[in-house]
Amino acid sequence: MNKPLHIVILAAGEGKRMKSKRPKMLQPLGGRPMLTHLLDTVASLRPERVHVVVGAGSEAVMDACSKHDIDWVHQAERRGTGHAVMQAMPEVPDEAAVLVLLGDTPLIPASLLEQMVEAYRGPLALLTMELEDPTGYGRILRDPGGNIIGVVEHRDAEAHQHRIREVNTGIIMADANRLKTWLGRVGCDNANQEYYLPDIFSLARAENGEIQGVTAADPDDLQGANDRQQLAVLERRFQLRQAANLMEAGVQLADPARIDVRGEVQAGPDVQVDINVVLEGRVSLGEGVTVGPGCMLKDVALAAGTRVHAHSVLEGVKTSGACDIGPFARLRPGTVLSEGCRVGNFVETKNAILGEGSKASHLSYLGDSEIGNRVNIGAGTITCNYDGANKHRTVIEDEVFIGSDTQLVAPVTVGKGATVGAGSTVTKDAKPGSLTVSRARQTTIEGWKRPEKKED
Repeated sequence: MNKPLHIVILAAGEGKRMKSKRPKMLQPLGGRPMLTHLLDTVASLRPERVHVVVGAGSEAVMDACSKHDIDWVHQAERRGTGHAVMQAMPEVPDEAAVLVLLGDTPLIPASLLEQMVEAYRGPLALLTMELEDPTGYGRILRDPGGNIIGVVEHRDAEAHQHRIREVNTGIIMADANRLKTWLGRVGCDNANQEYYLPDIFSLARAENGEIQGVTAADPDDLQGANDRQQLAVLERRFQLRQAANLMEAGVQLADPARIDVRGEVQAGPDVQVDINVVLEGRVSLGEGVTVGPGCMLKDVALAAGTRVHAHSVLEGVKTSGACDIGPFARLRPGTVLSEGCRVGNFVETKNAILGEGSKASHLSYLGDSEIGNRVNIGAGTITCNYDGANKHRTVIEDEVFIGSDTQLVAPVTVGKGATVGAGSTVTKDAKPGSLTVSRARQTTIEGWKRPEKKED
């Protein structure tokens, strides 16, 4: 095709059947707005311009798609698909070719659109698909030679036409100058008083113009979402695609149907991911990383050999070597683990750096902390980083042993090689190589009896 390509996306639908205050185009698919998937796809076509027709909730849609270069077109009054395309055409030059897409078909592959663009000869082309049950769709009418001569809507079709399985997808491509002329002739003499885009087919044929047909190989690629049930179907289809991509990259999935990808995932060889795992944002999994069942990983980079055990939640985490995490660990943003670190059962970290070989195996909170190499954090240890107004940092130097049930009241430093006895509350710096103990003297009262409940 030697014409400049302009793309018009119809995205003014309110999505009333979603029963949501959120505009239809912003309903989530794979963790991000439905419309953004289609915008990413059309970008690969390198169009001269992308025009998106929006209606109700337009500000929210525009804000959600702010990273994309878009000519926004407002359809103040929704009067059909033909009317929607009319709103965009003043910004399209006559010499262009126009590809009209539907914003609620987010899974259409770039390869199919490329096929349509490459095959386009003008003045009009139509994307079709074949369905086992075409109920509700406009049927494609062809002459004995196989040429498309029109589209008949389901409600207007005769009995023999109902048996036609090839249907209209609503996706067209046309010469801009001809499309403008046809749209100017489309009327609204119907029950809804709307301008329907398929009406241009009869106008094109009246000019003896050829209507090209491109048939989609997989109708599922063109599945739309008008309600919650259809959106759920799209979500599963999207997730199966993501699972297939991961497996092609060498990832072993325990069950491809039980993983959710809501971002971008990079994975090295021999990565293993168990069931019911959610990968969100930017996730990097090095060679041989294993992720146990029920984990959620968001914006993490895990070095080769790292193991994440069941039901752990990691967000904004980086490991610089093989580490052991969980089960039931909660690692928050700013957590950095070095080679050989162990963060175990019910341990929470936040803005904490752990050096090589350091471990906190059970029931601890490490917030705003800098922990050196080969440090042992006993069960129940807490870094008390918040004084009610400000956050303070705890520094634990190399080879420190922190006994169980210790509270480190920041700002505080525990020097290299120091030991803190179990049950201590540390409010002052502990000297290197020292033993620090802060606890009440144990007292035993022999013969003491517990109070007894009085009889009524």
